[in-house]
Amino acid sequence: MDAFTAGLLQRIRTTQSDLTRARETGDDFLAEVEQAELDDLRRLAAEHGVEVGAASA
Repeated sequence: MDAFTAGLLQRIRTTQSDLTRARETGDDFLAEVEQAELDDLRRLAAEHGVEVGAASA
């Protein structure tokens, strides 16, 4: 796995964790921001052929 792929998958995992925490604390604005970031990261991964299944668990 190259550095780009590893970094992207790590950012996805971190963003998913941040999104979960925002939802659990009821911070709707932060949840929207994190969801948008996650959507962007997933789009970037798809554009570069990076499988995100392992990062989505």
